[in-house]
Amino acid sequence: MCHPAWGRARMAAQRLNDLARLRRVRDRIDREYAQPLDVEALARGAGMPAGQLSHQFRLAYGASPYAYLMARRIERAVVLLLHGDLHVADIRRTVGCSSALVFRTRFTELAGMPPDAYRHRAVRTAADMMTPWVPKQATETARAATTRA
Repeated sequence: MCHPAWGRARMAAQRLNDLARLRRVRDRIDREYAQPLDVEALARGAGMPAGQLSHQFRLAYGASPYAYLMARRIERAVVLLLHGDLHVADIRRTVGCSSALVFRTRFTELAGMPPDAYRHRAVRTAADMMTPWVPKQATETARAATTRA
């Protein structure tokens, strides 16, 4: 009969192995978010059944693999909306979302507003935060005039 500590050590080693596989799945999602990914393909790559992958991924990261993938896609879309000149439909395709409805729904859930409103608000907010540019010479002249008075 095996020593009880061996069984616990074997279980701990298996748990570490499972966490490493989940981390590889998460890293793959982070790298390949724009590619067509589904839970079955991710599970095959990890050598796990899809149900087991979904369950363990949710326990480890607090979200299903699909929800994590969509969050990564929306994060990338936010960056493209703020710093690019692509149309929303082009951004949706760039980040790997084939469905306009799913993209808009998930974006609204995660960002609090639809993508076009998000871009409009970000542009307006940036314009409001900009201070007018005043040449250095003008500020020095104004400072000198106030100190003489």
